[in-house]
Amino acid sequence: MIDLWTSPEAWAALLTLTALEIVLGIDNVIFLSVIVSRIPERQAKRARQIGLALALAFRILLLTILVWLIGLTQDVITINGMGFSWRDIILIGGGLFLIAKATHEIHGEVEAHDPHRGRQHQSRAFFWVILQIVIIDMVFSLDSIITAIGMAQDLEIMIAAVVIACVIMYASSGPVARFVAEHPTTKMLALAFLVLIGVALVADGFKFHIPRGYIYFAIAFSAAVEFFNVLAKRNRRGAAK
Repeated sequence: MIDLWTSPEAWAALLTLTALEIVLGIDNVIFLSVIVSRIPERQAKRARQIGLALALAFRILLLTILVWLIGLTQDVITINGMGFSWRDIILIGGGLFLIAKATHEIHGEVEAHDPHRGRQHQSRAFFWVILQIVIIDMVFSLDSIITAIGMAQDLEIMIAAVVIACVIMYASSGPVARFVAEHPTTKMLALAFLVLIGVALVADGFKFHIPRGYIYFAIAFSAAVEFFNVLAKRNRRGAAK
């Protein structure tokens, strides 16, 4: 452990892996922000806390069972000459779930809905939100940790990077969730991102890797355009007054 603290290579690996984990955590933050927007603020805060705690727990758990995790990358079935591992199957299932969920939410935003309907089943809605967070946390954690294994050799460095990334995710999740809830167009954009991320997960499951840099660039560019759009609306309202 002392050797790791004094090793420049270890610190470089920690910084690189932490940055990567933060970037990969964007998917988690976007999903959390969208999924908690339909429940009351008090429950939404609890759901974010539970969701990010589970994200951290899943990642650390996966890191402690590296031998089993590496075994998930071995092919278990073959269809038309293409082999699929448990990792591929989980990514395909998680991607399809993300696409279906985002599409359902987009439909809910487009179609009129009764605002009193959600208040009658708040406890059931909270349970359903937590269940969805658990499902998607498992998928994102698997993808994140398998990437981490390829970049670092020391378990201590991987756990430290994951903990730091989750702390930053927790700090950013509240402001992001409030911003998404207050701006309907931003929420629609976030849902579109979830569809895009779901497609990328499914593609990965079918051995067709879409470089994440393209996806994150599209997200960053669209978010910047939306930021200026929100700023312009605010300025127009101020000028009207």
